[in-house]
Amino acid sequence: MKQTYGLPALLSIFIPGLGQLVKGQFIKAFLIWAIGGVLGFLLAWTLVVPFLIWAWNVYDAYNSPA
Repeated sequence: MKQTYGLPALLSIFIPGLGQLVKGQFIKAFLIWAIGGVLGFLLAWTLVVPFLIWAWNVYDAYNSPA
């Protein structure tokens, strides 16, 4: 049975990377903040790229093992 994580996903909806941080995935949280922040800033005019980064972040926080 695959375990899912509702609270980390909920936290990641509001602050990207926080769900990974709560699960103890410190490197992944830092990479989301660093790479996602830079790409989101540089490509904000597209609106699609920042949304995809955010959506992947929430999906990952919900589905990846702790």
